[in-house]
Amino acid sequence: MTENATDTIWLTQEAFDKLSEELEYLKGDGRIEVSTKIAQARDEGDLSENGGYHAAREEQGQMEARILQLEDMLRRAQVGEAAKTGEAAPGSQVTVAYFGDEDDTDTFLLGSREVMGLDDSVDIQVFSPQSPLGAAVLGKKVGEASSYEAPNGKTIEVTIVKVENFQA
Repeated sequence: MTENATDTIWLTQEAFDKLSEELEYLKGDGRIEVSTKIAQARDEGDLSENGGYHAAREEQGQMEARILQLEDMLRRAQVGEAAKTGEAAPGSQVTVAYFGDEDDTDTFLLGSREVMGLDDSVDIQVFSPQSPLGAAVLGKKVGEASSYEAPNGKTIEVTIVKVENFQA
């Protein structure tokens, strides 16, 4: 399978480093810690009724899934900074007007909540560059129009009103 632009995950250097550190921890100390928990629970006897054992195995499964997710993200990552030219790029806060109506606008982060290191306390909509809206605005500058197909099959037209670097 060939990769295309929508397979790329855009990361800042800071986000790439943070995710790399998490992966290194999970593959090293994290695996050791969960293996120790499993061994300790196994030493307690009957595994069929051992809640600690089952919890440790569940934790191990979740950790291994996260390792696979991080490896995939980092494999597809392209490291760079958000465009400073007013062009919608990952890491940008974008305001769009629907159907050219300056009164019907939405502002959102183009990127990933996880990649940008955002928790639930940051109140902003987030659209990935791979989403229909994200793909429609990616690379566009203020004043440019684009369209995308909504899940209901309708074509939605948007005009870029504002692009700025996102500050949490």
